[in-house]
Amino acid sequence: MLKKILQLCICLTVNILSAQTDSLVGDDHTDLVAINALLREAGSHLGTGYRGGGKSPAGFDCSGFVRSIYEQTIGLVLPRRARDQASVTEKIEQQELRPGDLVFFNTQGGSHSHVGIYVGKGRFVHAPSKGGTVRLEKITSSYWSQRYTEAGRIIQK
Repeated sequence: MLKKILQLCICLTVNILSAQTDSLVGDDHTDLVAINALLREAGSHLGTGYRGGGKSPAGFDCSGFVRSIYEQTIGLVLPRRARDQASVTEKIEQQELRPGDLVFFNTQGGSHSHVGIYVGKGRFVHAPSKGGTVRLEKITSSYWSQRYTEAGRIIQK
């Protein structure tokens, strides 16, 4: 039941954000469709268990989750580790975040030891840690705001 409620919440977020096309992707309808697909796919995994090294719906770790979502929806295969994913993004300021951007955190002593996907309204979706499940979080929560290191936008070549 909780998973269904969380999925509904992310779908509502996607629908609200879809109405704000100028702030998401400008006038490019193709990008908007891709971002909506990405957010829906991410939302469909809310409640999926964490698995170290996981990269499938059987269980994800943070970078495996991000990689899987981008590959399934956009066909873009990102590097496997969070720090390597950071290297293929264009660095942006937190106030410039748009849905689909990646957010990076220092949770294990490295500036890119954790990654999630920004969904809008100050929230991101991620696979947190052992014992956790894929979920939405606020970047401004005390835990995540203290560990936030940077944001990046995927550059497609």
